[in-house]
Parts: sequence; structure tokens; C-alpha cells
Amino acid sequence: MTDERIAVVALGANLGDRVATLQAATRELASSTGVTLVAASGIYETDAVGGPADQPGYLNAVVLLRTALPARTLLRRGLAIEAAHGRTRSIRWGPRTLDVDLIAVGDESFADTELELPHPRAHERGFVLVPWLEADPAAVLPGRGSVAALVASIAEAETGAGVARRSDLTLVEPV
Repeated sequence: MTDERIAVVALGANLGDRVATLQAATRELASSTGVTLVAASGIYETDAVGGPADQPGYLNAVVLLRTALPARTLLRRGLAIEAAHGRTRSIRWGPRTLDVDLIAVGDESFADTELELPHPRAHERGFVLVPWLEADPAAVLPGRGSVAALVASIAEAETGAGVARRSDLTLVEPV
């Protein structure tokens, strides 16, 4: 195992009980062996990006996990959680019950056929950056810089349009 570092995981759902699914995925990630939940953003409602134009809007959030697990182990855990919640991959960027994306793991940077870190499109996705900034105001996307600056740049380009905080919804249930 390597030293502990922070893993950034983006969650999204636009089918079924979206809130319950995001909450369950958060619990499942946090209860994984070798993982500690550090922070969770609020829930954001966003427009679908790419894929079919007639799909419902998404609920999105970001969780920060402290772990020493290898990135590929986290990826496999995320894929297993997606599958447990009925995720299918029939249409690229199509509607889904759950999307679990590994965005960054510490300052790791690599690409192969299984995984690319940091996520290759994270720097242009408001539905990832805005919740991540809420969860960690000092966040840095490796190779791209400050998440706050990235949020500002997508807001200026209006590519961050359609990302709205849902203050009536909670990702992490009170204990």
C-alpha cells in the first residue's frame, strides 16, 4: 500500500430515486475497507451533458475519501457500486441510475486502458468542479490548477450553466 491521500469521487444519477441512490453510494464508498469519508458536497441539480438530448436532469455531488488503496481498487469499488444500483452502459453518456467517477487520487497522473487520472474532462465539467469546490475550497486538480479558478473560467465561458445547488437535499444523512 501507498501513503494515504485524498481521492475525489463524483457521483451522479438521473434515473430512479436519485437522492436515495446518491446517499446509498456515499455510504457504500465510506464503508469500504481502507476508506474514510473526509467531506461531502451538497447535492446539485444539473443538465445532462452529451448523449441523448431528451434525458432527465441529474443530481450530482462529490465526496472526498482518505485512503491508501490503489486507484484501480477504488475504480473497481466504484464500478461494483454502480452495478449494484442497476447501472447499464448501453448508450454513451445516456441516462443512468448511478455514475461513480474517480476524478483524482492525490497527485497521481497516469493513463492506461483502464483508468486515466486525473479524469480527462474534469477541468471542463461544472457538475464536478462546483460540488468539489464546496467540499474543498482549497482543492487543486493535478495538472490543471485551482478548482476555484477552473470554476471561475467555466462560469465565464458559460459552460458551467445549469449547475444549481439543491439546499433542500442532503447527501450525507445526519447521524
